[in-house]
Amino acid sequence: MARLVAAFGSSHSIMLVSQREDWMHGFRQIDPKNPFYYDKQGRKTDYAALLAATPAGEAQRLASPEILSQRYVQAQAAMDELHRRILAARLDVLVMVGDDQTELFRTTNNPPIAIYYGPTIRNTVREPAHPDDTWVKSARMWRHEPQADREYPVKSDLARWLIRQLCDRDFDITAMDGLEPGQFEGHAFQFVHRRLLKGHDLPVIPVILNTFDPPNQPTPRRCVALGKALRELVAQWPQDIRVGVIASGGLSHFVVDEGLDSMVLDAIRRKDTTALAAIDPTMLQAGSSEIRNWMVVAEMARELDVEWVEYIPGYRSEALTGTGFGFAAWRTLD
Repeated sequence: MARLVAAFGSSHSIMLVSQREDWMHGFRQIDPKNPFYYDKQGRKTDYAALLAATPAGEAQRLASPEILSQRYVQAQAAMDELHRRILAARLDVLVMVGDDQTELFRTTNNPPIAIYYGPTIRNTVREPAHPDDTWVKSARMWRHEPQADREYPVKSDLARWLIRQLCDRDFDITAMDGLEPGQFEGHAFQFVHRRLLKGHDLPVIPVILNTFDPPNQPTPRRCVALGKALRELVAQWPQDIRVGVIASGGLSHFVVDEGLDSMVLDAIRRKDTTALAAIDPTMLQAGSSEIRNWMVVAEMARELDVEWVEYIPGYRSEALTGTGFGFAAWRTLD
């Protein structure tokens, strides 16, 4: 029988594929233009209001260039450690739980939950570099392939079976057996392939949540229920294979909320998915919505123990905008 032997979690912010210089200076140029700000009570706000509410001296204390430089190094080391742990788990398949942000779907037709079951999933080649390219575009292009489109293997038989079994349990799953011309797998899955697997040909199963776009995001309760169903179904798969799962995204952003992040990570350590299911969805706005991916994985992995967690509060501007970076690994079974 199949065994879920390992679980992981990782932020996938564009900060993690940009350069040290961009951390220290670039975000201070673009963050004032970001339209997706919510305060720590889940209320819509903007950069000017956040800046006005920042106590004097806080930006220097939390987001100085020197501190950002140190946190850049910490984040790179955490991603390298996660890469090492994933490969050491000797997996036969990795279930990737991530979100789509108008890459595969549009708000004209945006399912709350989708599973990809084609034989391979494509990441596309980078656009040719241009002297006028911004650092933002260069960072985004890093997620793409350096020389040519690449088809990554998918454990399609298990993925197709999971779709049918989840439908039999009254989950409404959008089934995807391929991509349209020009489409690519999406940022949450590119990041896992390019940065954490570093191109390793490990078969995957992409599970895609609409965390970001109202009005049909899955509730925290539904995310936990999905994790429970996936855990039970993996154990029923007759092949003797080692299965891993990873949450791609989060934690809080575009306003760093260390209190929310601490609560989520503490609940995960304690296997308290009841607490995760009870989180008010108004707290899961904009990028913080990707915490839903961690909820699915936390419930899938509840029979494993959390072994390693790295948390980095990535403040990056005078308004204390940024990303709460989370990296985690559950103890791998032999």
